[in-house]
Amino acid sequence: MLARKTFFFLLTLLLCNVLKAQSLDSTYAEKLGYPKGARVVILHVDDVGMSFDSNEGAINAMTEGIATSCSMMMPCSWVPAFVHYYKKHPKLDVGLHLTLTSEWSGYRWGPLSGKSVTPGLVDKEGALWPSVEDVVKHSNGDEVEKEIRAQLERARTMGIEPTHLDSHMGTLFASPDFLMRYIQIGIENHIPVMLPAGHASLIKVTNQMPEAQIMQIRKLGKMLWDAKLPVLDDLHNESYNWDIPKELQNDDQEIQEYKSKKYIEGIHAIKPGITMMIMHCTATTEVFPFISGSGPLRKGDMLAMMDPEFKAAITREGIILTNWRELMERRSKLN
Repeated sequence: MLARKTFFFLLTLLLCNVLKAQSLDSTYAEKLGYPKGARVVILHVDDVGMSFDSNEGAINAMTEGIATSCSMMMPCSWVPAFVHYYKKHPKLDVGLHLTLTSEWSGYRWGPLSGKSVTPGLVDKEGALWPSVEDVVKHSNGDEVEKEIRAQLERARTMGIEPTHLDSHMGTLFASPDFLMRYIQIGIENHIPVMLPAGHASLIKVTNQMPEAQIMQIRKLGKMLWDAKLPVLDDLHNESYNWDIPKELQNDDQEIQEYKSKKYIEGIHAIKPGITMMIMHCTATTEVFPFISGSGPLRKGDMLAMMDPEFKAAITREGIILTNWRELMERRSKLN
C-alpha cells in the first residue's frame, strides 16, 4: 500500500510540475533509431484466446499473412490452446489484452481475481460487465489493479512473459484511476504499455480528444519512456467500424478485396512515427455466429492480412513493419 501511495504522489508531482510534453520535432520512432520521417507500424491482432476461431484467425494472419503482433484475453476459455501453440512458436509477439468486460450475451467469462475479491467487476450473471460504462460505474481502481495482476500472474504461471499490455474495449482508458494502475503495473514489471502518446493524430480525431487531454497523455508517455519503455506515437483503431456490406458477406474474395481496400486507405493516412493498427482477425466457423454477429468483419481482417495486394501496398507506401518485441529491444539499447 505504501508503495502505491508513493507512486501516485510522485505521479501527481510529475503531472503538476514543469514536466513538458514530448517535443513533436521528433517521433518516438526516431528516438528508437528509425529514419527521420519513417512510418513504423505494428499490425496488431486483438482478442486471441477468446474462441477457437479467434486463435486460428490470429495464427493465419501472423504466419500466412503480415500481421506482426497479437494479445490474449486471459479470462477466456481458448487461451490454453493458443499458449500451447505459442510455446512451439516462441518468436511470435504476444501480449496481454487486459480484459475487464464480457460483452457477448451467450458466451461469457468472469474475473481471474475471483468474484469475492473483486465483486464490483461482476454483473448479476457472475460474469464481467458487458460494457465499459458498467465497469466504471460499479468498480474502482483497486479492483481493476487486482484483476490486471491476476491476468498477468496467470500468463506467467502458464510460462508466458508478455511482450506488452493493452486494453480490451479500451476500458483502462475510461477512468484516470484505471489508466494510472495500468501504467504503474507496466512500469513496475518493465512491460511496454499500449499508449498513443506522441503526435496522436489519428486517435485524436477518432476519439474527438481535446488538446488538453492529448497533452496529459504525452506527459504519461514521457513517464513510460523515462522508465525505459517504448512508446507509441499514434493508434489506428477504426477497423472494427469497417462493416462488410451484406451483399459481399458470402464471398471470401469479395470480403478480402473490400477489407484490403480499407486497410490500404488506412495505412495511407498514417503519419510518421510508431503506429499500432488494431484488428480482430478470425477464421470464422459455423459456431462463431452464436458468439457474435461480427464474424464477416473479423474474417475480413484475417483475409486482408493474407492478401498479396495489401502486402504490396505496405511496400509501396514505404511502411516499416515492427512488433513490441523489437521496440523493447531497441529501447533497451538506449540510455
